[in-house]
Amino acid sequence: MSDRSVFAALAAPRRRDILELLRDRGPLRAGDIAARFKGDSQPGISRHLKILRETGLVETAVRGRENFYALNAAPLVRERDGWLATFERSHVDRLSALRDSVERRDRGPGDKN
Repeated sequence: MSDRSVFAALAAPRRRDILELLRDRGPLRAGDIAARFKGDSQPGISRHLKILRETGLVETAVRGRENFYALNAAPLVRERDGWLATFERSHVDRLSALRDSVERRDRGPGDKN
């Protein structure tokens, strides 16, 4: 794995497209992946696959003389459960505070319930 982050890998729309393709279709050869994106060159797709491989988002398996690429969602799950989860907690905390503020306002100054 390189120093490249999962987020940097996900920044390119074509790499996200490749991940979705692998999620939906399972392991595919590089040529099969490139055939799905006719506007892109084979070397361009190979560069995208290299970046996805370096970040651990795809894994390769050699069968005979061909490389098959498969999605590895573990890095995405780590980000979802790690750093990204801190934003969800913050969001929930802010919504709870807003609800409490509105409920206090609706009760009025003399209402104890």
